[in-house]
Amino acid sequence: MTFRNGLDSLLRPDDSVLVLIDHQPYQLANLNSHDPQMVVNNTTGLAKAAKVFNVPTILTSVIAARGGLLFPSITDVFPDQKVIDRTFINTWEDKAVVDAVKATGRKQLIIAGLWTEICVAMPAIQALGEGWDVTVVTDASGGTSLEAHQVGIQRMIAAGANMMTWVAVAAEWQRDWARAESAEKLNKVIGPHSAGSGIAYFWEQQLLNTPVAAGR
Repeated sequence: MTFRNGLDSLLRPDDSVLVLIDHQPYQLANLNSHDPQMVVNNTTGLAKAAKVFNVPTILTSVIAARGGLLFPSITDVFPDQKVIDRTFINTWEDKAVVDAVKATGRKQLIIAGLWTEICVAMPAIQALGEGWDVTVVTDASGGTSLEAHQVGIQRMIAAGANMMTWVAVAAEWQRDWARAESAEKLNKVIGPHSAGSGIAYFWEQQLLNTPVAAGR
């Protein structure tokens, strides 16, 4: 087994490409591994973080005429982007998606989708076999049961995939808070999408902007 370690193994925004797969109403209706609203929130936060760092993001659905359109909170982040609608269950067998990924010239393939055990596992395992550096964002994905989600993750780890959560991906892209060009924009994403940490950030801003009382 080749271990993923060392500085070069960390995600770099200039070498990352994100593929968001099948975040659609049909899949959400049978999402049982996570709270559905949490997955919508996390995927939206991930999409916004990708935009902050100019990470190319490919949006794809499967038979949207029956399964529904991608969540509006995701497509609203990329209003001018065409969603690639597939018939293949395995995204990595769809030439349009693969060509779009290859056209970016990036090597770090980041995937999130519904359902983990099917629509995430299939492309991740195939892409790994083709030599791609694959990261799966587990909390922007979800399965039909907790067992299904966990078994899907185990399969992908065994195949060599890297597992991360969306805030960890964003932090790895940022890497240094001195990178002011993205730090402020990222905080505006983390604020509304990272629960307690976001609320704490807003509170911090409140305290920093509260005038000191006279005479103290």
